[in-house]
Amino acid sequence: MGKKVMLYALSTCIHCKNAKEFLQKCGVEYDCIDVDTLTGEEKERIVQEVRKLNPNLTFPTMLIGDEVIVGFRKEKIEEALKK
Repeated sequence: MGKKVMLYALSTCIHCKNAKEFLQKCGVEYDCIDVDTLTGEEKERIVQEVRKLNPNLTFPTMLIGDEVIVGFRKEKIEEALKK
């Protein structure tokens, strides 16, 4: 499991919280950005980044390697981590 995992989340979102807990339970190292806690130019830059991956700009948006997973979908996350 040497893939880079990036999680774009909202600090108030239960699905985002579940995704974080799931990754931790699986022992996966990941980077996480709580988009709603950012401000100014940094927030604009990250929002554009997420929009490129997920045009609907919904959360959580997760990048595992080069696979994008939108929403907290355990099976898809497990599958992407195994590839």
